[in-house]
Amino acid sequence: MDVNVLLGYIGLGLMLALSGIGSCYGTTIAGNAAEAGLKKDPSKSASFMILSALPSTQGLYGFVAFLMSIGRDFSQQGLLMLGVGAAVGFICLFSAIRQGQVAANGINGIAQGHDVMVNTMIYCALPEFYAILALIAALMV
Repeated sequence: MDVNVLLGYIGLGLMLALSGIGSCYGTTIAGNAAEAGLKKDPSKSASFMILSALPSTQGLYGFVAFLMSIGRDFSQQGLLMLGVGAAVGFICLFSAIRQGQVAANGINGIAQGHDVMVNTMIYCALPEFYAILALIAALMV
């Protein structure tokens, strides 16, 4: 197997795996806070569920970038695909984890009786923006 092809497939793997791992971590961070919040105020479960699901989108971005890149010829662009895959993967990984932490704080605030749902969604959109930029950059390459 050509080294460029191998590098390209490693890039695809990093793109898919790291974004998925980030979503797993982010959703469980927020999900743990939601479980604690349910003990304080079970009537807020819909808000907790919405905020807990937000970090899952980074895994979707990685999957879309993976699907859009899978048909490429890596014989000439293997190193490029490795860089793109690593960049998308790591950006989505950290974006999802940090978004899960922001969502967890919002869930905690809602459970304590504060009206912070809208503000938390706005704050969660900020790390999401960088994952969207990574997806767009991957599609433009």
